[in-house]
Amino acid sequence: MSHSVMADTKVIHAGELLVVPGKAPLTKQTVVIKDGEIIAVKKGFVEVNKISVDATLIDLSDKFVMPGLMDMHVHLQMELGPNNVSDTVKLSDADVAMKSVHYAKTTLLSGFTTVRDLLSEPEQMYALRDGVEKGWIEGPRIIAAAGVTITGGHLDADGMAPDILAMKSPKTICDGPYECRKATREAIKYGADAIKVASTGGVLSDTDTGTGQQMTDLELKEIVETAHGLGRKVASHAHATAGINAALRAGVDSVEHGSYADKETIKLFKQTGAYLVPTLLAGATVVEMAETSDFMSTPIKAKAIRVGPDMLANFEKSYKAGVKIAFGTDSGVSKHGINAQEAVLMHQAGMPTSDILKSATVNAADLIDMSDKLGTIEVGKYADIIAIDTSPLDNIEALLDIGFVMKDGVVYKQQ
Repeated sequence: MSHSVMADTKVIHAGELLVVPGKAPLTKQTVVIKDGEIIAVKKGFVEVNKISVDATLIDLSDKFVMPGLMDMHVHLQMELGPNNVSDTVKLSDADVAMKSVHYAKTTLLSGFTTVRDLLSEPEQMYALRDGVEKGWIEGPRIIAAAGVTITGGHLDADGMAPDILAMKSPKTICDGPYECRKATREAIKYGADAIKVASTGGVLSDTDTGTGQQMTDLELKEIVETAHGLGRKVASHAHATAGINAALRAGVDSVEHGSYADKETIKLFKQTGAYLVPTLLAGATVVEMAETSDFMSTPIKAKAIRVGPDMLANFEKSYKAGVKIAFGTDSGVSKHGINAQEAVLMHQAGMPTSDILKSATVNAADLIDMSDKLGTIEVGKYADIIAIDTSPLDNIEALLDIGFVMKDGVVYKQQ
């Protein structure tokens, strides 16, 4: 049957409606959706037959309704655990892709309708992204990043036999500015929506190379200029102060983790307009694993126990100083589907609930240059809408149990 005969019009009656996160919610509102887009937001509960004869009513008149949540730092192909190393050699590329399909659906059903995947096996991740876009797979909208890193850096392969290392090392390894220019172009040629660099070492690299600056200023600058020239944004994994500041001076669009910020860092964040993506959940997760499990190597455990608490203190300091925050969890380090735990940690660190919701909607949309289509419930935006029994503005833990999920006008969950 053709679309003209069966026009896909849905009408939501929202008890409380957070039209623009950061502003006060409205009560008793009607949202009209046609072919996946919001076409009207009206006061009161407008009768369905007054809107369209074949419209479907979705009754959320006793719910809190808001834009879909967005997570700016996920890894949909993995979940940290004791089998990670053996999976590297046991699972085929196709197995990895199938696993990511499962994690994508889990993420969507938890209320996260858009994510930025910051490094996975590129070919499989681009296939997942495109499969979701085409409607073949149920998952969040995916902005897929490729990693550009130095030999032996945080995003390189590590902790395996030399011949396996040779097989598993990314194609976009670079040393020196010219190689980094080529690697960035290569990553974008093969389908990257964004570029991820590691300006410092990382907690989960199986090597005791620390968390200090590892990429040079010139390498970082070359990557950022090349990516920006090709219309792509750059996210930098960064823990140590020197590495954060070098990434910000190079012009990155977001800093992931940002564990050891100083006064200079805050100044650079404000000058450049870059976002901090705090990933407090990753910090909390690795500390717990280091203390209660025995699958981590000694260097990883030591780094985890040191860095986890520091991330929290830095987030509090950065937020209070006025740094822009975009919501991100590093899910894949933590389990997929519990992404909203990040919001609870942000609140415990002193961020008001209204600002947390804004970080996961309005700010996230800005970071991925999609403010014209995402982040609010306004005419012309994609119909990415979630609903909760109680208001997360009153109790942020309400986000842990989202009962209704719509993405692009399609309902994926309704309790």
